[in-house]
Amino acid sequence: MQLTLPTVLIVLACLSALLEWLAIYKGWRKLEYFAKPGVMVFLFALLLVRGGIRSPLPWFGLGILLSLAGDVLLLLSNQRRGFILGLGAFLLAHCAYILGFNSPTPAFSSMTFGVAVMVLFIAMPPARRILLAIRRKGLKPLVEPVRLYAVVISLMLFSALLTLFRTDWLSNPAYLVSFGAVSFVTSDLLLAWNKFVRPVRRGRLLLMITYHIGQLALVAGVIGQYGQ
Repeated sequence: MQLTLPTVLIVLACLSALLEWLAIYKGWRKLEYFAKPGVMVFLFALLLVRGGIRSPLPWFGLGILLSLAGDVLLLLSNQRRGFILGLGAFLLAHCAYILGFNSPTPAFSSMTFGVAVMVLFIAMPPARRILLAIRRKGLKPLVEPVRLYAVVISLMLFSALLTLFRTDWLSNPAYLVSFGAVSFVTSDLLLAWNKFVRPVRRGRLLLMITYHIGQLALVAGVIGQYGQ
């Protein structure tokens, strides 16, 4: 079987993710410096090869690069400043994904309202618990940034789930990006819960697994919808 460049990039992205999970499990910090950024680097290359630069793919490419920046910032520093900078990079990444999902702008329907209500119903309880835990820890300066982040990731999730009901989206890509968004948001919740509410057993490993699966599914769905 002849290997194509997209196949090689997919294999490299998956291999990097597996190495990152192993590095976290074993505590091999030095390996993380290569494996963690590698996933997003290979996914960005895959998007370029399979999708090119036609609209709205540049927004998704920007989201991948901002996610890469967030990965590096969180990897290099565990201090509050590093966390805030990483949070900012991922917030902008979610904004880029939102713009990608809403280009072109979908028509409003009763289903739009239904999806919005569902997302609010899912997102509000954990967000409220996390914000309460932040206040109890005396980390008041983080309240507003985390609240803003919660709003933005909810909008990203809403935008992705809405593709399931849009006539301009194919079924399989819509399933993939919806699953990817749910997995990505789950990763963010695990990160916040583990940091502010209480430690989760193997929490960092679980959040990286859900994060990588989410990003892989999002990119696969976008390529399935817009790829050449």
